[in-house]
Amino acid sequence: MRLVQILLPIYSNTGAPFEQKLFTDLRDELVERFGGITAYTRAPVHGLWQECEQVIRDDLIIYEIMVEPWDERWWRELRRSLESRFQQQSVVVRAHEIDLL
Repeated sequence: MRLVQILLPIYSNTGAPFEQKLFTDLRDELVERFGGITAYTRAPVHGLWQECEQVIRDDLIIYEIMVEPWDERWWRELRRSLESRFQQQSVVVRAHEIDLL
């Protein structure tokens, strides 16, 4: 089983907040496909990274989904779709193998 995490920006590259519909549509799509989701939306996480000599900050929400079986191709296509929907150069979608105890 894998735990997939999707890190989504709250604001566009211009600083405008994304419409809530973008998040709810994705949430509904994932619940329908996988039967559930955990969404960290109340206290956004802050991402920092260095680009040239400038530190960039992103406010993010995280969606987590436990999946089995694993379909890497589907997840790669979703990541590309999210980059388009959220007008981002890159959206982080990462997967961790997990054991349920």
